[in-house]
Amino acid sequence: MAAKRSASPVLARAQELWLLACAVLTLVPDVEHAPAWLIAAAAVALAWRAAIWWRRTELPPRWLLSFLVAAGSVGVFLTYRQFFGKDPGIALLILFLALKLLEMRRVRDGLAVIFLCYFLLLTHFLNEQGLDVAGLTLAALIVITAALASLAHAGQSVAACLRLSATMLAQAAPFMLVLFLLFPRVQGPLWGMPADAYSGMSGLSDTMSPGSISNLSLSGEIAFRARFEGEIPPKQLLYWRGPVLRQFDGRTWRAGAQQEKVSLPDTAPGETVRYAVTLEPHNKHWLFALEMPAVPPPGAIVSREYQVLSKTPVRSRLRYEMQSRPGFVPDADETDATLRTHLNLPANNPRTRALAEQWRRETGQAAGQNEAVIRRMLDHFRQESFFYTLTPPLLGENGIDQFLFETRRGFCEHYASAFVFAMRAAGIPARVVTGYQGGERNPVDGYLIVRQSDAHAWAEAWLEGRGWVRVDPTAAVAPNRIEAGLASAVPAGEPLPFLVRADLSWLRQIRFRWEAVTNTWNQWVLGYDPLRQREVLSRLGMREPDWKAMTAIMAALCGFLLLGLTAWALHKRVRLDPTLRTWNRLSRKLARLGLARKDWEGPADYVQRVALARPELAQSLSAIAALYIDLRYGKLGGKEPRQKLRGLIADLKIASER
Repeated sequence: MAAKRSASPVLARAQELWLLACAVLTLVPDVEHAPAWLIAAAAVALAWRAAIWWRRTELPPRWLLSFLVAAGSVGVFLTYRQFFGKDPGIALLILFLALKLLEMRRVRDGLAVIFLCYFLLLTHFLNEQGLDVAGLTLAALIVITAALASLAHAGQSVAACLRLSATMLAQAAPFMLVLFLLFPRVQGPLWGMPADAYSGMSGLSDTMSPGSISNLSLSGEIAFRARFEGEIPPKQLLYWRGPVLRQFDGRTWRAGAQQEKVSLPDTAPGETVRYAVTLEPHNKHWLFALEMPAVPPPGAIVSREYQVLSKTPVRSRLRYEMQSRPGFVPDADETDATLRTHLNLPANNPRTRALAEQWRRETGQAAGQNEAVIRRMLDHFRQESFFYTLTPPLLGENGIDQFLFETRRGFCEHYASAFVFAMRAAGIPARVVTGYQGGERNPVDGYLIVRQSDAHAWAEAWLEGRGWVRVDPTAAVAPNRIEAGLASAVPAGEPLPFLVRADLSWLRQIRFRWEAVTNTWNQWVLGYDPLRQREVLSRLGMREPDWKAMTAIMAALCGFLLLGLTAWALHKRVRLDPTLRTWNRLSRKLARLGLARKDWEGPADYVQRVALARPELAQSLSAIAALYIDLRYGKLGGKEPRQKLRGLIADLKIASER
């Protein structure tokens, strides 16, 4: 047993420092996702191991490490109620890496730390796949590979280890590129697990109550991007249709059961707008499209309320192409049963109900006077002291009455809700539509960026002979919201998202550049699906590639790359002086004892230092150094002296340290 333990050399101090750096870089991305207690425990373990390295103290006893493993495992189980799955699995890896640092003595322990770090690097992409995570992972990969080089070649400088690491990764890069481009792709995200589909996703809901959209508007996260064929339509037309809400219980609007699929007309008034949307995951079925959608993307339908719906929830970033007709007003011949469902109201808000009935009496009961009632409501918003704000006061049971007659402060959901309630009370079928309005063009890549802060709610009223007509009550109170965006509409001092504030244009320009780079990463790396792969291969001359042809080309290219790298390595090896190779063999032999040669040491200085540490080797090393100096720097040459040098080094018996 003692012989087996001594077979692995003791870690040098420089190697221990390499391994500590690897652990720190590997664990940094987990700070955001792992439990706080586990990150704190890992930080304590790292600090403890660093103190041991600095003070040259003993490692903790095995019984203590066993206790910490058991306690940490119990903590993971209590946190997740299981040991299986992505999150508990990653937590266990973090725990094992942190505690392995507290028992590493020899090179074999260092190799275990290295492989744990490599494995943890892969798990980072199960949580996030952004360009920032990829960059941090690449930096960690270079350092980990450099640490592996330091374990294989003790005594090498930091620069030499990093240079070797960069060379190895550069050699692997062509193979990675070939595999990425040609390996047959499967539908779905490149990274992810089915159990994670429901976590960490936000966006619009199929319900709306006071404060729901205003809270969402405080987020500067990207909801989706759109790229248009031609010019981007004016902001007044950028209404991105989402859930349509028709049921109201006095406080909350709900979508209700989805309506049947609608048959889209082949022709409709207005110009057709073509664009492609890259939608962030939100775990719902709806896709966002400009009003009104004309041609749905593959795998999607258009509901009776002209909402584009995917057949499966959007659980990963999705790119789809759309066509819309902004001038189209649907359903001029709506059924009576459908219209009656859009008149239902709860028995509350009596003041709003009375005001709407008064407008109805004053304008007349004829259906042709419905537009006059709508104008009365919009004039009420314009003429009274209403305020558009992200921080409206709380409302009670008769919230619409309180909003219209008392507080008069609200966000888009307040105005849309009050408008639809009043219209229904006046006998006009109406409904709430939620989605996004506007967007911001990125001048770097030309994409229109729509953020969560662009979330919006508006209304639709049914007018006989015209159909469902969009009415945006917010435009009557804060027209700047529609024309120039949220930042220009809310009062000064409102809690806007940091990067949508109008007074931070310089920071927004930096953000534009970063988002353009991120979008390229999303489109061509994370979004490299079977469709995008066929598009790329078609440009390369492969018109209809199948998996057999792709596999054959991939194998051939990898074979050529391997032959090229092999030829390069052999050429480099031949150029190395054979005498120097023999001397390097002695250096590696002595490095296993912790007596690695310094970069600045010549052969005479090196053997002198080793002889002081190991006097029993002094005579043999002096003979080896003298012969090497004559061969390397003197006039001595030929095959026999080099063979003698190899024999002397081979015969050198070095007793390993216990």
